[in-house]
Amino acid sequence: MAEISAAQVKQLREMTGAGMMDSKRALEATGGDVEKAKDWLREKGMARAAGKAGRSTGEGIVEAYVHAAGGVPKLGVLVEVNCESDFVAKTDDFKNLARELALQVAGAHPRYVSRDQVPADLLDRERNVYRAQVADKPANIQDKIVEGKLEAFYAEICLLDQPWIREQKKKVGELVKEAIAKLGENISVARFARFAVGETAAGASSNGQAPAE
Repeated sequence: MAEISAAQVKQLREMTGAGMMDSKRALEATGGDVEKAKDWLREKGMARAAGKAGRSTGEGIVEAYVHAAGGVPKLGVLVEVNCESDFVAKTDDFKNLARELALQVAGAHPRYVSRDQVPADLLDRERNVYRAQVADKPANIQDKIVEGKLEAFYAEICLLDQPWIREQKKKVGELVKEAIAKLGENISVARFARFAVGETAAGASSNGQAPAE
Protein backbone atom coordinates (compact mmCIF):
# COMPACT_ATOMS: atom_id res chain seq x y z
CA MET A 1 0.00 0.00 0.00
CA ALA A 2 1.33 3.45 -0.92
CA GLU A 3 2.33 5.76 1.91
CA ILE A 4 -0.30 8.50 2.18
CA SER A 5 0.99 11.85 3.40
CA ALA A 6 -0.90 14.48 5.37
CA ALA A 7 -0.31 16.90 2.49
CA GLN A 8 -2.12 14.57 0.07
CA VAL A 9 -5.05 14.23 2.44
CA LYS A 10 -5.24 18.01 2.88
CA GLN A 11 -5.13 18.55 -0.88
CA LEU A 12 -7.95 16.10 -1.51
CA ARG A 13 -10.06 17.59 1.29
CA GLU A 14 -9.66 21.07 -0.17
CA MET A 15 -10.59 19.83 -3.64
CA THR A 16 -13.67 17.83 -2.60
CA GLY A 17 -14.80 19.06 0.81
CA ALA A 18 -14.77 15.47 2.06
CA GLY A 19 -13.77 14.59 5.63
CA MET A 20 -10.23 13.75 6.66
CA MET A 21 -10.80 10.02 7.17
CA ASP A 22 -12.87 9.73 3.98
CA SER A 23 -10.08 11.46 2.04
CA LYS A 24 -7.45 9.18 3.52
CA ARG A 25 -9.47 6.07 2.71
CA ALA A 26 -9.99 7.29 -0.86
CA LEU A 27 -6.25 7.81 -1.33
CA GLU A 28 -5.45 4.42 0.16
CA ALA A 29 -8.00 2.75 -2.11
CA THR A 30 -6.51 4.40 -5.19
CA GLY A 31 -2.81 4.08 -4.41
CA GLY A 32 -2.36 7.77 -3.67
CA ASP A 33 -3.71 8.95 -7.04
CA VAL A 34 -5.55 12.20 -6.27
CA GLU A 35 -7.68 12.23 -9.43
CA LYS A 36 -8.78 8.65 -8.94
CA ALA A 37 -9.42 9.41 -5.28
CA LYS A 38 -11.75 12.25 -6.34
CA ASP A 39 -13.73 9.80 -8.45
CA TRP A 40 -13.76 7.29 -5.59
CA LEU A 41 -15.29 9.91 -3.28
CA ARG A 42 -17.86 10.85 -5.90
CA GLU A 43 -18.84 7.21 -6.32
CA LYS A 44 -19.28 6.86 -2.56
CA GLY A 45 -21.17 10.15 -2.35
CA MET A 46 -18.75 11.72 0.14
CA ALA A 47 -17.89 14.74 -1.98
CA ARG A 48 -21.57 15.50 -2.55
CA ALA A 49 -22.26 15.41 1.19
CA ALA A 50 -19.92 18.32 1.88
CA GLY A 51 -21.75 20.53 -0.60
CA LYS A 52 -25.03 20.19 1.30
CA ALA A 53 -23.62 21.31 4.64
CA GLY A 54 -24.98 24.87 4.52
CA ARG A 55 -28.55 24.01 3.55
CA SER A 56 -31.40 24.61 6.00
CA THR A 57 -32.72 21.68 8.04
CA GLY A 58 -36.24 22.48 9.17
CA GLU A 59 -37.66 18.95 9.37
CA GLY A 60 -36.64 15.87 11.31
CA ILE A 61 -37.51 13.62 14.21
CA VAL A 62 -36.91 13.18 17.92
CA GLU A 63 -35.62 9.70 18.67
CA ALA A 64 -36.12 8.19 22.12
CA TYR A 65 -34.14 5.32 23.61
CA VAL A 66 -34.63 3.73 27.02
CA HIS A 67 -32.30 1.12 28.49
CA ALA A 68 -33.56 -1.16 31.22
CA ALA A 69 -31.49 -3.04 33.78
CA GLY A 70 -33.19 -5.96 35.46
CA GLY A 71 -36.46 -4.95 33.87
CA VAL A 72 -36.28 -1.44 35.34
CA PRO A 73 -35.69 1.59 33.07
CA LYS A 74 -32.40 3.13 34.20
CA LEU A 75 -31.21 5.21 31.24
CA GLY A 76 -33.05 7.37 28.75
CA VAL A 77 -31.94 9.41 25.74
CA LEU A 78 -33.67 11.93 23.48
CA VAL A 79 -31.98 13.07 20.26
CA GLU A 80 -33.30 15.63 17.79
CA VAL A 81 -32.01 14.97 14.26
CA ASN A 82 -32.93 17.40 11.48
CA CYS A 83 -33.11 17.14 7.70
CA GLU A 84 -34.48 19.25 4.84
CA SER A 85 -37.78 17.50 4.07
CA ASP A 86 -40.52 15.55 5.80
CA PHE A 87 -40.12 12.91 3.08
CA VAL A 88 -36.55 12.10 4.18
CA ALA A 89 -37.52 12.31 7.86
CA LYS A 90 -39.92 9.41 7.28
CA THR A 91 -37.41 7.10 5.59
CA ASP A 92 -36.01 4.04 7.32
CA ASP A 93 -32.44 5.19 6.64
CA PHE A 94 -33.01 8.48 8.46
CA LYS A 95 -34.77 6.77 11.36
CA ASN A 96 -31.94 4.24 11.62
CA LEU A 97 -29.41 7.07 11.78
CA ALA A 98 -31.36 8.73 14.59
CA ARG A 99 -31.48 5.41 16.41
CA GLU A 100 -27.72 4.96 16.09
CA LEU A 101 -27.15 8.46 17.41
CA ALA A 102 -29.38 7.77 20.41
CA LEU A 103 -27.47 4.56 21.14
CA GLN A 104 -24.20 6.49 20.83
CA VAL A 105 -25.35 9.06 23.38
CA ALA A 106 -26.47 6.31 25.72
CA GLY A 107 -23.26 4.32 25.46
CA ALA A 108 -20.56 6.98 25.05
CA HIS A 109 -22.04 9.79 27.18
CA PRO A 110 -20.99 12.86 25.15
CA ARG A 111 -21.52 16.28 26.68
CA TYR A 112 -21.88 18.36 23.52
CA VAL A 113 -23.00 17.79 19.93
CA SER A 114 -19.96 19.42 18.30
CA ARG A 115 -16.72 21.09 19.30
CA ASP A 116 -18.03 24.60 18.60
CA GLN A 117 -20.39 24.16 21.56
CA VAL A 118 -17.58 23.55 24.06
CA PRO A 119 -17.29 26.61 26.35
CA ALA A 120 -14.13 28.67 25.87
CA ASP A 121 -13.36 28.63 29.58
CA LEU A 122 -13.42 24.84 29.62
CA LEU A 123 -11.01 24.69 26.68
CA ASP A 124 -8.71 27.23 28.34
CA ARG A 125 -8.66 25.15 31.50
CA GLU A 126 -7.84 21.99 29.57
CA ARG A 127 -5.08 23.76 27.62
CA ASN A 128 -3.53 25.01 30.85
CA VAL A 129 -3.53 21.51 32.31
CA TYR A 130 -1.97 20.04 29.16
CA ARG A 131 0.68 22.75 29.00
CA ALA A 132 1.64 22.00 32.58
CA GLN A 133 1.90 18.31 31.71
CA VAL A 134 4.35 18.98 28.85
CA ALA A 135 6.37 21.75 30.50
CA ASP A 136 9.45 19.51 30.59
CA LYS A 137 9.24 18.70 26.86
CA PRO A 138 11.20 20.58 24.17
CA ALA A 139 9.53 23.91 23.43
CA ASN A 140 9.22 23.18 19.70
CA ILE A 141 6.91 20.20 20.27
CA GLN A 142 4.84 21.41 23.22
CA ASP A 143 2.11 23.01 21.08
CA LYS A 144 1.79 19.88 18.92
CA ILE A 145 1.38 17.68 22.00
CA VAL A 146 -1.17 20.04 23.53
CA GLU A 147 -3.24 20.11 20.32
CA GLY A 148 -3.12 16.32 20.16
CA LYS A 149 -4.45 16.12 23.70
CA LEU A 150 -7.21 18.57 22.81
CA GLU A 151 -8.23 16.41 19.84
CA ALA A 152 -8.51 13.45 22.21
CA PHE A 153 -10.57 15.63 24.57
CA TYR A 154 -12.98 16.52 21.75
CA ALA A 155 -13.26 12.84 20.84
CA GLU A 156 -14.35 12.13 24.40
CA ILE A 157 -16.93 14.86 24.97
CA CYS A 158 -18.30 15.82 21.51
CA LEU A 159 -20.80 13.49 19.86
CA LEU A 160 -19.69 14.14 16.28
CA ASP A 161 -16.02 13.66 17.17
CA GLN A 162 -16.53 10.42 19.08
CA PRO A 163 -15.58 7.06 17.59
CA TRP A 164 -18.76 5.28 16.55
CA ILE A 165 -19.54 2.56 19.09
CA ARG A 166 -20.10 -0.01 16.32
CA GLU A 167 -16.96 0.85 14.32
CA GLN A 168 -14.24 2.56 16.32
CA LYS A 169 -12.27 3.68 13.25
CA LYS A 170 -15.21 5.79 12.08
CA LYS A 171 -16.29 9.00 13.79
CA VAL A 172 -19.96 9.71 14.40
CA GLY A 173 -19.62 12.78 12.17
CA GLU A 174 -18.59 10.50 9.31
CA LEU A 175 -21.67 8.37 9.92
CA VAL A 176 -23.82 11.48 9.51
CA LYS A 177 -21.97 12.47 6.32
CA GLU A 178 -22.60 9.02 4.85
CA ALA A 179 -26.31 9.47 5.52
CA ILE A 180 -26.22 12.92 3.86
CA ALA A 181 -24.63 11.39 0.77
CA LYS A 182 -27.11 8.52 0.65
CA LEU A 183 -30.28 10.52 1.30
CA GLY A 184 -29.31 13.60 -0.72
CA GLU A 185 -30.18 16.14 1.95
CA ASN A 186 -28.31 18.03 4.63
CA ILE A 187 -28.65 16.40 8.06
CA SER A 188 -27.78 17.94 11.39
CA VAL A 189 -27.90 16.86 15.02
CA ALA A 190 -29.73 19.68 16.81
CA ARG A 191 -29.45 18.55 20.44
CA PHE A 192 -29.69 15.64 22.80
CA ALA A 193 -30.52 14.89 26.41
CA ARG A 194 -29.33 11.92 28.46
CA PHE A 195 -30.91 10.87 31.74
CA ALA A 196 -29.46 8.16 33.99
CA VAL A 197 -30.70 7.16 37.41
CA GLY A 198 -28.25 8.43 40.02
CA GLU A 199 -26.65 11.07 37.82
CA THR A 200 -27.14 14.78 38.49
CA ALA A 201 -29.29 16.82 36.13
CA ALA A 202 -26.37 19.15 35.39
CA GLY A 203 -24.76 16.54 33.15
CA ALA A 204 -27.91 15.34 31.49
CA SER A 205 -28.16 17.47 28.38
CA SER A 206 -26.09 18.42 25.37
CA ASN A 207 -25.20 21.83 26.77
CA GLY A 208 -24.47 20.71 30.32
CA GLN A 209 -27.74 22.15 31.68
CA ALA A 210 -30.90 20.45 32.85
CA PRO A 211 -33.73 20.60 30.29
CA ALA A 212 -36.39 23.19 31.00
CA GLU A 213 -39.53 22.03 32.75
